[in-house]
Amino acid sequence: MSEPIVIPATRPSLTARPPVLEASGVTKSYRGGDGAYLHVLTGVDLAVRAGEMVAVIGASGAGKSTFLHVLGALERPDAGEVRLAGEDTKHASDEALAALRNRTVGFVVQFHHLLKEFSAVENVMMPLRIAGVAPAVARKRAEELLERVGLGARQHHRPSELSGGEQQRAAVARALAGRPPLLLADEPSGNLDHHNAERLHDLLVELTGDLQVGVVVVTHNQSLASRAARVMHLEDGLLRPAHAAQGGV
Repeated sequence: MSEPIVIPATRPSLTARPPVLEASGVTKSYRGGDGAYLHVLTGVDLAVRAGEMVAVIGASGAGKSTFLHVLGALERPDAGEVRLAGEDTKHASDEALAALRNRTVGFVVQFHHLLKEFSAVENVMMPLRIAGVAPAVARKRAEELLERVGLGARQHHRPSELSGGEQQRAAVARALAGRPPLLLADEPSGNLDHHNAERLHDLLVELTGDLQVGVVVVTHNQSLASRAARVMHLEDGLLRPAHAAQGGV
């Protein structure tokens, strides 16, 4: 039987909660066409706890998306360690790493990537069905999440029948379907108008607290960044608190 979405009556302080993500000394470089190495990350540390949203800002090309890929175990760092929900990723095989990623991380990107042939509820069910969850249980969970993101009445619509804001909210529901402790979002409102962007920002903040998920969001949107518990600035391969860095969103 599917478990309902439960909002705890009381919550411990952020510092008392265990980290859902720990990155330590992470480095990442790429070799360019000229043979020279581009050092994107040069020793990055970050810890994110349940119920905490962290915004990462920085100039285009600073490596923010690469950083998110490393945090979500889509790419391996050259050096350093990443732990997801307390589990080490450094020595995991590719198969074990994929299984860990699927259990612990939800992803939201600028373009929703919903499957056009399927309804909203079927799209949200998809990761659960791939994980082997029974159809009835997967559907109940998907329906609960779509209701939570304001799409209860639109769950049988296909992506082409949804507005841009509705598509992105459905993508958030899909990312949370498997109850991951960590949500990684790359410019989640970058393709939305102001009204729909603000509605999505409100939703992300609410879900962070209500579902006690850790969130790392890469964004150029100052409104979204300002809602995070912490704002970090990625520059010259290093991550620093935004107030200690030069520049802005």
